[in-house]
Amino acid sequence: MKLQSFALHNYKNIPQIAKLTAEQLEAIEVVGNVLPFKTNNYVVNELIDWDNLDNDPMFKLTFPQKGMLSNEHYDSMKIVLEKSKNRDEIKRMANTIRLELNPHPAGQMEHNVPEVNGEKLLGMQHKYRETVLFFPSQGQTCHAYCTFCFRWPQFVGMDEFKFATKEASLLKDYVKENSQVTDILFTGGDPMIMKAKIFASYIQPLLDEEIPNLQTIRIGTKALSYWPYKFTSDDDADELITLFDSIIKKGINLTIMAHFSHPVELETEAVKLAIKRLRSIGVQIRTQSPILKHINDSPEVWSDMWRKQVNLNCIPYYMFIPRDTGAQDYFAITLEDAWQIFRNAYQKVSGVCRTVRGPSMSCTPGKIQILGISEIKGEKIFVLRMLQGRNPDWVGRPFFAKYDKKAIWLDDLKPAFDEEKFFFEDELEWLFNEHVNDDEKARFE
Repeated sequence: MKLQSFALHNYKNIPQIAKLTAEQLEAIEVVGNVLPFKTNNYVVNELIDWDNLDNDPMFKLTFPQKGMLSNEHYDSMKIVLEKSKNRDEIKRMANTIRLELNPHPAGQMEHNVPEVNGEKLLGMQHKYRETVLFFPSQGQTCHAYCTFCFRWPQFVGMDEFKFATKEASLLKDYVKENSQVTDILFTGGDPMIMKAKIFASYIQPLLDEEIPNLQTIRIGTKALSYWPYKFTSDDDADELITLFDSIIKKGINLTIMAHFSHPVELETEAVKLAIKRLRSIGVQIRTQSPILKHINDSPEVWSDMWRKQVNLNCIPYYMFIPRDTGAQDYFAITLEDAWQIFRNAYQKVSGVCRTVRGPSMSCTPGKIQILGISEIKGEKIFVLRMLQGRNPDWVGRPFFAKYDKKAIWLDDLKPAFDEEKFFFEDELEWLFNEHVNDDEKARFE
């Protein structure tokens, strides 16, 4: 199949667009001028049920919906679009709204960018000791955009909020010089939007050099869901598979961090063939998704998805809580409901599916898992733990928050048992103190 992309400027070329109501078309125009919109012919033809759009998860996952903006933001954008054809004026209103949507949550811009000799290495993030995130500049788009995407600022023309770099040698040198780093995660956007020869320009320097601490290369991608032909029949698919094979033969674990948000994404013959080809050369595939209202907020969906993934030789990895950015209000469910859905889904599958962890919030201090709701000495509480932390010593430590039935994110929670702060807060404040020198901070490494 030949890739055909659709965005805001040409979405009316989609043959099935005539099935949309006037309200749905208006929402695409209004919301699509604030949050990014892009889809393709595979998603449109293979994944969306055009005869049941009101209930179709893939339509809501890829097409802008009215509820993805607040009423105030929606009306403001709609008025500007009705009154003006001036692109600068439209962009100013869009950017005003975007800045109110927490464009970079969890301190990504302020606290995750590493430095060498006082110079920030833009295009990289190093939040957790073992793992460096790398944003190749040619990978800062996707085959199609998820409407929940927490990296939406990458795609809306706000360059000051982009992560991207072309410096493959810089990545190699950084990993070499930081022996605690074992994993590189190529992310974006989607690295699998790149041609194989371009991706190879980042990979080959890592393979040519002896870097004993480098054990795993991960690729965060939605390509298996949105364009599985990348690995099977694109004109450079064989070249890409050969590159993957060279990584594995070098003795480096290669893992696809595959984003699947609904079982329907696992049901086409195209995705099954792509997974089979990747697994045949030893690529590991781990799967993850946020839990999303309107998309997958039922235990039956998750248990079905985990089982399908395992049957295709993929490893269920994470259920995330939607980050506090963009269209969070449209997608978010309460922490209690997320935990109940996870627990009920977990009970429905066998042990081979129970590699999955969640529900997990990727927030400023780290990845925080909701272990459950309990009662201790008459106080109802959330039981939490760190799955990953800015300070490795935080990992695995249980802690407790007051029960709040409305809470949807860590910031909504308060410490239990009359504690003033969570256990990590003083250290976190110290870590972000600009007056603390690098040698002192090194103890976190």
